[in-house]
Amino acid sequence: MPDVTHLAAELRLVVGQLARRVRADDPTPPGVTAVIGLLGRQGPMTTSDLAAARQMRPQSMARTVSQLVEQGLAERGTHPVDGRKAPIALTPAGHAVLERERTRRADWLARAIEDTLSTGDQTALAHAVDLLRRLLEQDPAITGGEHGERA
Repeated sequence: MPDVTHLAAELRLVVGQLARRVRADDPTPPGVTAVIGLLGRQGPMTTSDLAAARQMRPQSMARTVSQLVEQGLAERGTHPVDGRKAPIALTPAGHAVLERERTRRADWLARAIEDTLSTGDQTALAHAVDLLRRLLEQDPAITGGEHGERA
């Protein structure tokens, strides 16, 4: 039986390295990509909610939101009940950037899998992905989307 503590440490390290490699060629700054991904997954959110989700100060998030609005990737809406709150939503251009980035990342990973792993290894990897998904299903905060994919 493997040392579970060592296995957990190695898994965390390797998954982190893989995630950083997949994001390495992102043309958009990481903070901006993360907010676009969050809005794509969660839908419209206020600047305060975005700041809390990204564990940042609201003032810093306001700068990121302004950048997204200026670039035409997001737009401010109106809150149905509280006029002081302005939910931020992705525009069609923002959704297109998000989809392009997700496709670029998936394409890089697919090429790496095809170029590096044998058919048997690919089958083992598919099984490992299922196992990882089962680990995530044990944490309601994660399955609720709180810690999901950034983009």
